[in-house]
Amino acid sequence: MRSLPLFTDLRAFLNWIEAQGALLRIAEPVAARHQITAVQMRVLRAGGPALRFDAPVLDEGGMSTIPVVTNLFGTRERVAAGLGLTPDQIPELGAFLAGLRAPAPVEGMRDALSRWPMLRAALSTRPKVLHKAPVQDFVSELPDLATLPVQTCWPGDAGPLLTWPVVLTRPYGTVSADVARYNAGVYRAQVLGRDRLILRWLAHRGGAAHHRSWASRKQKMPVAIVLGADPATLLSAALPLPETVSELAFSGVLRGSRAELVPARTVPLLVPAHAEMVLEGWVSASETAPEGPFGDHTGYYNAVEPFPVMQVTAVTHRRDPLYLSTSTGRPPDEPSVIGEVFNDLALPVIRQQIPEVRDLWLPPAACSYRIAVVAIDKRYPGQARRVMMALWGMLAQFSYTKLVIVVDDDIDPRNWDDIAWALATRMDPGRDVMVLDRTPMDYLDFASPVEGLAGKLGLDATTKIGAETDRDWGRVMAMSPEADRFAEDLLTRIGAAA
Repeated sequence: MRSLPLFTDLRAFLNWIEAQGALLRIAEPVAARHQITAVQMRVLRAGGPALRFDAPVLDEGGMSTIPVVTNLFGTRERVAAGLGLTPDQIPELGAFLAGLRAPAPVEGMRDALSRWPMLRAALSTRPKVLHKAPVQDFVSELPDLATLPVQTCWPGDAGPLLTWPVVLTRPYGTVSADVARYNAGVYRAQVLGRDRLILRWLAHRGGAAHHRSWASRKQKMPVAIVLGADPATLLSAALPLPETVSELAFSGVLRGSRAELVPARTVPLLVPAHAEMVLEGWVSASETAPEGPFGDHTGYYNAVEPFPVMQVTAVTHRRDPLYLSTSTGRPPDEPSVIGEVFNDLALPVIRQQIPEVRDLWLPPAACSYRIAVVAIDKRYPGQARRVMMALWGMLAQFSYTKLVIVVDDDIDPRNWDDIAWALATRMDPGRDVMVLDRTPMDYLDFASPVEGLAGKLGLDATTKIGAETDRDWGRVMAMSPEADRFAEDLLTRIGAAA
């Protein structure tokens, strides 16, 4: 299935991107405070290349010797490439992952052999542990985070913020070798001092659950923050995988080869052997600090809230390391571009659970998940409402979707003009609106009347059938195929083809 080379590390991926003419190196000085973000946002919104800033200027003055890489996944094509695919192969990978999630019964030896790629992918999730690795070419147990070119992205931000960290944790009662129990999450980390960070993880995330398991026993928790991982590890950490699936182990499926790990130097964890750098340390069972405000993917600054403090005990890195970063804000931003690809990747899994779904679109402008438009093959009255409820209850991420619009399969759910026409002609506000109250909601949604609880709105913009209406429904107008062909041929002959 994989059509691109294996990218064992970030450098291999960047080399491939550069060979495609999609990497821009910037040699002149650019400040880590605000300026890198301003450049990235302009380039991303123009569909431009990945960026490498070779002379980042530090907050404390002076120039860092560590280049900053941003806008890595700033286009749909580069997100697909990080998965080892071209964009047109994304649905195929989605179907493959759906098969791994719920495989169909095997029917004979020939069927079993035909599934060898699936078996091979499952086996590739078993990591390989090394005794020596590039990420530990240099080890400092007297870390100074001020030497890293950490960005302060927005004018209202509280300070420097790690924005592309893959944070590795494991639950209390496990050992470092239990990689299947690891969680890898992308949680922002505020620099609090030269060897201290604040880790912001929401209560429902895996890292927070692991921290509660340690804190309930009054034990500090080992943590490793991976900066500049290979693309498969980065995208696995961002994928909405089931809670029982380790993102670190799952990266082997995306990469097409087993993850290579190495024991961390000062904490009992295994870390990616080919990452650019790793921050090791311990998160306190009880100490918190006020985190924020910071600009977020909603386009607003978050409120200041207490989150756990991490004491950094070591920084390890490769020779001549790179610092991978990004900026989040009102879409389009890098997370929303990644979310567009993940939308297509998740569609086969959604169809497994809700077979009548033909297509689903999460508009990036709606913060990637706040609105969903679903096209269905409608066959019976009330089906649109059943689909709404099934979607809200299917994955944790959809519990934060505040508006679901259901349309027929003759409507393109990715075209606002089609959606508007369906709403205007197939939806009656007195009959086709479903409102729910006090349901789970992202507490970053300032429109919610109560933090963490909000309403849901479902709009049935499908053609009404059976008991849904007492009226004869209108017929959709369409030109005859013969007349359409005639018009196309005529306009082509006279050189006026539309």
